[in-house]
Amino acid sequence: MMINSYSKKFSRILTLPLLLFFVFFDTIILNKEIKAEKNLQGATEKDLYLYKGMGASYLCIASKAGIEFPKAVGVATATYVQVIEGKHGGVIKELGDKKLEREKLFAGAEFQIVTTAMQYCPDSVPKDVTKKVKKILKDNKK
Repeated sequence: MMINSYSKKFSRILTLPLLLFFVFFDTIILNKEIKAEKNLQGATEKDLYLYKGMGASYLCIASKAGIEFPKAVGVATATYVQVIEGKHGGVIKELGDKKLEREKLFAGAEFQIVTTAMQYCPDSVPKDVTKKVKKILKDNKK
């Protein structure tokens, strides 16, 4: 009997503080601002170099593992774009403070990844894609 009365007293003592803790904890967490979104900085040239290198590396490895080129470049490009949007808010420092449209990010990411892959693993990039990229590069030099 004595143990039962002690456990009742103990549970009464703990109930109110626990209840208050959960009420205030929930309120504090739900009303807290997400500060990470306010501190986004545009991707620097160094950031872009890292992301395109990682994308090209994935493309080379995936190609050697037998994954079709369009699927591999699609995954590498989508990952690149997600990082630019998530970590940098879709902003590339060199292009200003304006968030880029997703289509532009995808086009730029795919081009950067493919050109980098052409340098590191040219046998992983289909010949027709290599020809198109070389033509674009040649036309841009003019």
